[in-house]
Amino acid sequence: MAGGRRRGAEAAPKPNYEQRDITRFDDAADKDRQFVTALARGLELLRCFGAGERHLGLSELARRAGLPKATVARLAGTLAKLGYLRYSEALGKYSLGTGVLSLGYAMLSNLDIRDVARPLMQELAEHARASVSIGVRDRLSVVYIEWVRSSAPITVMRGIGVRLPIATTSMGRAYLAAAGDAERDEVLEQVRLQDAEAWPRIRQGLEQARQEYAERGFCLSVGDWDKDIASVGVPFTAPDGTRMAFNCGGPAFVVSREMLENEIGPRLVALVKRVGTALGR
Repeated sequence: MAGGRRRGAEAAPKPNYEQRDITRFDDAADKDRQFVTALARGLELLRCFGAGERHLGLSELARRAGLPKATVARLAGTLAKLGYLRYSEALGKYSLGTGVLSLGYAMLSNLDIRDVARPLMQELAEHARASVSIGVRDRLSVVYIEWVRSSAPITVMRGIGVRLPIATTSMGRAYLAAAGDAERDEVLEQVRLQDAEAWPRIRQGLEQARQEYAERGFCLSVGDWDKDIASVGVPFTAPDGTRMAFNCGGPAFVVSREMLENEIGPRLVALVKRVGTALGR
């Protein structure tokens, strides 16, 4: 649990973390005959848009994607014709189009877990005076596919589609704790390369999270991603094999470590088990 705008508070943490996860594909075509570099670059261009960034010009898109401006102009023009981007003549910039929304909605509408889990999540959110979410991995992030909040006057505001770093949040740590060795090692190596200076601290937190999961079935993040946020995460594997994770958390002055360890964590574990049972796992 992290980031966002708090109802009843102005502070919104801003981590030193690049959440777009842009990838370079300079020589990928030589390594994999099934890999279409032009298609990959076009899709990566859509990732250049961060939360709250409605319009981006060609120069900024080129900088973020690491591609020549002329190449970006052709890609953006194609995506605009297909409805995945929109071009503003007045601004001379691009924004995401409805085609992206259609893809996201189609994906979410096929996730039965959201309908099953939502009432259970709301019940826990009210009890904990916090918020409860489900997320899936996207590269070095976890992305919310469901989110509910309590009716408490102070909570952490979120929404579907929010991206959080995988290595320092309870949701991300829970996902990695239950992931296979190959996937976990690949992710951790990328995290290490992304921020070598912070890696010793990040690694220590991940090792502690794995121990917590082995002993108690959940992982904590208390001030690790944001000093004002405390949360607990539990992994889950859907019947179709999709791996995801649940979390519950909020402002650290509302949700203490003791509450997470002794009350909210066990309740979240029980919630996840109930969801699994309802889905036939």
